[in-house]
Amino acid sequence: MLSALTLILTCQLAGELITRFLGLPVPGPVAGMVILFALLALKGKVPDDIGVVADGLLRHLALLFVPAGVGIMAHLGLIGQDWLPISVAVVGSTLATIAVTGLMMSRLARPQAGDRRDPGHD
Repeated sequence: MLSALTLILTCQLAGELITRFLGLPVPGPVAGMVILFALLALKGKVPDDIGVVADGLLRHLALLFVPAGVGIMAHLGLIGQDWLPISVAVVGSTLATIAVTGLMMSRLARPQAGDRRDPGHD
């Protein structure tokens, strides 16, 4: 289990280093997730120990939002001053996310040309 956690954190560190040295406009942990995804895709499956560690992290995901909540409370005055642009950004990004998700789902759920399965008959 320690080796799985080490792999996850190493991918995050690699993502941080890559984004900082190349000046990419992507957060380091996101780049680290892409690296981890590529490694798992090359392997072809998620090893059990990595799955156990990932499940443990996901179970306690709410704890990772505590620093963000504290930051919001600490800067509530600034947020109050700029409430309109913040609200527009939140609503706009939410609508964009819903639209892109819907488009991707409709495209990925569409039957392919070579797919001759009848949905009513398995």
